[in-house]
Amino acid sequence: MSSTTPVAETRQDRFERGMEVLTRIDEEAGQKLTDALADVAPELGHQIAAWAFGEIYDRPGLAPRDRQLVTLGMLTAHGGCEHELDVHINISLNLGLTPKEIIEALLHSAVYCGIPKALNATLVAKKVFGERGLLPMTTQ
Repeated sequence: MSSTTPVAETRQDRFERGMEVLTRIDEEAGQKLTDALADVAPELGHQIAAWAFGEIYDRPGLAPRDRQLVTLGMLTAHGGCEHELDVHINISLNLGLTPKEIIEALLHSAVYCGIPKALNATLVAKKVFGERGLLPMTTQ
């Protein structure tokens, strides 16, 4: 095999890359995820790390903070994703988004996915901000 021939990535390589991405954006999220699923659905944990973060999240083309804005909007639009919103609001803060920017993104989503979903997402943000000592705050 020549040095210019690409080496096929293994399943383990993709998982390890995904875990590296998760560790880079949130020191604990990846390990918490795989630990939480280890006894019930380890394959789901593997796929989230390998595919969602190793393959998709780490693609060039969007900066991580921009990916987070998209992610916050999508999770808000879906509704019922409070756990994932908690994780991604923390990641957003880790990547430099400010609480005001996060709240603005959630307010913006109210127009496109409805006030109840935006309210639920905002209450998750309030919880995360409180846990991180970022309250009280004003948005205007």
